[in-house]
Amino acid sequence: MPLSQPTIARTPQHIRQVNYRSFEREDGLWDIEGELLDTKAIDLPRPNGEGIRKAGDPIHHMLIRVTVNTQLVVQAIEACMQAHPVQGCPAALDAMQRMVGCSMARGWRKAIETNLAGITGCTHMRELLNNMATATFQSIVSAFSTTPDQPPAYLGRCTGWSFNGPAVMQYYPQFAGWHIPDGKGPAFAPQAIASTEK
Repeated sequence: MPLSQPTIARTPQHIRQVNYRSFEREDGLWDIEGELLDTKAIDLPRPNGEGIRKAGDPIHHMLIRVTVNTQLVVQAIEACMQAHPVQGCPAALDAMQRMVGCSMARGWRKAIETNLAGITGCTHMRELLNNMATATFQSIVSAFSTTPDQPPAYLGRCTGWSFNGPAVMQYYPQFAGWHIPDGKGPAFAPQAIASTEK
């Protein structure tokens, strides 16, 4: 279902486009690429008073390629800025190499904050990296393979995949009622199972 039609006249202003792509490599590794593009929908004066930034001219155009293994550990990283608003922005690129060796499966956001926080890194590069983990999870399904008595890692992480919801009942009925007590290891909740066995 689409969004409702606006009932008040509006003028487009800012456009941000973010794309992720994944590639399985012949050497067994994976490349995950992210791209962020910011433009304006209207002509605007440049902040320094030097002319006009035309509608559609890139303000930020950032690209990252992260190479990971099937355990989701970063093996290599490459980043570039095809467009940036101020002269000093590209100085943040060197710090990106600090992410090599970090795991997307555990502590990814903390690693980004530790290695690229504040003036060490770039706000837009951090944004791309944060969500790159999700794109990676969608790509490397084998990284989340489990034993028959353990639910896939994405179950219980959102409303759609609630252990007490219809999707789990349809696709993973053996895990209906599963819960994680006190944030520790997973376990079955007998009372929840009983309510689904009808």
